[in-house]
Amino acid sequence: MASDDAPPARPARDPEATRRDILDAATAEFAEHGLSGARIDAIAARTRTTVRMIYYYFGSKEGLYRAAIERAYGAMRAAERELGLDALTPEGAVQRLVEFVFDYHEANQGFNRLVTIENIHRAEHLSRSSTIAAANATVIETLSAILARGQADGVFRVDADAVSVHLLITAFPFFRVSNRHTLGLLFGRDPLDEGLRADQRRMCVEAVLGYLRAGAGA
Repeated sequence: MASDDAPPARPARDPEATRRDILDAATAEFAEHGLSGARIDAIAARTRTTVRMIYYYFGSKEGLYRAAIERAYGAMRAAERELGLDALTPEGAVQRLVEFVFDYHEANQGFNRLVTIENIHRAEHLSRSSTIAAANATVIETLSAILARGQADGVFRVDADAVSVHLLITAFPFFRVSNRHTLGLLFGRDPLDEGLRADQRRMCVEAVLGYLRAGAGA
């Protein structure tokens, strides 16, 4: 029988919780300092784990960085799947998707910075991922289905390409976050100023729908 004075047993380590904690800390560290500037010991210090444990789970600093980006993209794709776009009209689905993308980039600026960093690396690390392409194909499949419905109804132009429309949807929401500081300095106005937000959000919706409606049924 254990003594009343014995120290309490340590709780069993939860591998999934540990992995999530490490990825949370790594996402913040990589977004703040980039791949080259981020330090594994700083990531360990943000969590209740060790450098050795981080390498046990992810193999290397690059492996951890790749896992952080994969999870960041996966989180956005998972959120998109919860939008219920199939239940909306084609125009309503496009509006909902544009509004979601606008809101998501503003609310998840660490994701925006990770994408910028990986572009600096010319997608070198994502190119080694075995899951990223399949995970991100879902948004194009979803958008293709919305465009096909709109084209069948005669409300969307027949030459609309899903990948190009995706770029159009993403461009302004991404740019206003990624270039916030340079734009604010050059033009004396913070692109993320709350007073501008509603007009900018509406402008994005109107720009995408305006393009899709142009020449509809031609």
